[in-house]
Amino acid sequence: MENLLTVSDAASALSVSADTIRRWEKKGLIRAQRSGINYRLFNFKELERIQSKISGNNQENRYTMLKSNVKTKYKIVELFAGAGGTALGLHNAGLQHVLLTDWDKNAVETLKKNKPEWNSLQADVRSLDFSAYRADIVEGGFPCQSFSYAGRGLGFEDIRGTMFFEFARCIKEIKPKIFVGENVRGLLRHDSGKTLKSIVSILENLGYRVAYKVLRSQYLDVPQKRERLIILGVRKDLDLPILFPKEKDYTISLREAFKDCPKSTGQQYPLSKKEILSKIPPGGYWKDLPTDLQKTYMGASFHMGGGKTGMARRLSWDEPSLTLTCAPAQKQTERCHPEETRPLTVREYARIQTFPDGWEFIGSISSQYKQIGNAVPVNLGFHIGKCLIAMLQNKPDKATMEIVYPGQEIKMNERVATLGL
Repeated sequence: MENLLTVSDAASALSVSADTIRRWEKKGLIRAQRSGINYRLFNFKELERIQSKISGNNQENRYTMLKSNVKTKYKIVELFAGAGGTALGLHNAGLQHVLLTDWDKNAVETLKKNKPEWNSLQADVRSLDFSAYRADIVEGGFPCQSFSYAGRGLGFEDIRGTMFFEFARCIKEIKPKIFVGENVRGLLRHDSGKTLKSIVSILENLGYRVAYKVLRSQYLDVPQKRERLIILGVRKDLDLPILFPKEKDYTISLREAFKDCPKSTGQQYPLSKKEILSKIPPGGYWKDLPTDLQKTYMGASFHMGGGKTGMARRLSWDEPSLTLTCAPAQKQTERCHPEETRPLTVREYARIQTFPDGWEFIGSISSQYKQIGNAVPVNLGFHIGKCLIAMLQNKPDKATMEIVYPGQEIKMNERVATLGL
């Protein structure tokens, strides 16, 4: 049984301040469990582990690229596949792709280079007929566009022209046992939640029970604080549970991820920017500069509101990376190396997304950064894939998976929600 402590008890047990515990939670290094409205409880072993890691006493390296040796018979069609983060994770879990498609030429060439045996197709998804394909699963990280409400409920035909329509059309034409939709956490709040509500309603009307959850990558074997909204659906004629991966009680730091990382190309800073960023400590940002340099670097942003915590940001060795963007040297979302004053390289980007070192990215450096930055972490895809296989086999692993049975209700919040169950 877990040994759970309040903030004050945890601080006393570890001989640190309560603010230190709160800071670890805010940084996404430890998880809090809610007890009622006002109390947060922490796992003592988890606290000990992060304290030992930060102090340098724990040399354990948990960074690995997860892969199952068991291949299943289950087939999958994947839309908006990009450079293959989700696809490789699902493949490593044991699923078999019968089709992957994306409109980006470089991304599809990346798929073909690394997995020539996959049926990877560069095409406008709107031009594809999916009715000839047979698959147990349809997966897609569809781009999210605003829907028009016009005072009426949205139906399948009302969303024509959006990429979500193409995802829904694929489901309608293939009729898979399970579908997986992936998007940014912001979809939860988009248009006060109306967009997600419409998406779920449309998927339910296609004949599926639907549940969704925000997965936090740093607790699922990924050295990155990256959140993705995962929407799962099971065909209503099937008596199968819906499964989400349970979070681990550890995180993986950049120090672990970058061990023996291959050298590679990457962007460089102009000398003026490099000089300023050289003054930022690991884990620091623009507020760690002297006031005169803050004003010089920030310009008009210095006088604007908000924390602007991504500006002049240097990553920390002892923490997972911040969420990667499509470029490591954007002023608003800086991703400076923890020690060297430079942007992260392509291979460091790939390590953070848990791509194997042998996975080659095709195209210019900017295209490679974009492909990696847009990807779902491979290990996150692996954990999702293991849940999909357990769903199809109706063999949930209660130790590693959260289970939503048909007819079960779960209280709706930002992390877990079900509709139509």
